[in-house]
Amino acid sequence: MTTHLTHVPAPEGIAPAPGYSHVVWGSGRFIAISGQCALDERGEVVGEGDAAVQARRVFENLRRCLAAAGAGFDDVLKLTYFVTDVAHLPAVRAARDEVIDTRRPPASSAVQVSALFRPELLVEIEAYAVLPEGPRR
Repeated sequence: MTTHLTHVPAPEGIAPAPGYSHVVWGSGRFIAISGQCALDERGEVVGEGDAAVQARRVFENLRRCLAAAGAGFDDVLKLTYFVTDVAHLPAVRAARDEVIDTRRPPASSAVQVSALFRPELLVEIEAYAVLPEGPRR
């Protein structure tokens, strides 16, 4: 577990939230990961019509992008979810909980959008991470 990030689940006067921290900060190298969708390495949609399958693929794509920067999910301080229907959020949360430390969740926002860039897509997620300077602990 990394210690370069500080999580504040609920600052004074703010109600605790299930599954995310209200505030997260850290020091080190900032990493921005563009919104990832359920596309495979050929650009084909994975899990058409199935939010759970799409969410798992999105988190796999995020994992690969983080790895390209030398980071992992423990380095993520913020996730932003774009869903075509808020009813997809339980599937997104379940997929998220497979890859993050649920005791130290990142800050998060969720936005329902009318559409993503392809009509078959149900979920897009972007991430911000901070990689500690120097050797990993």
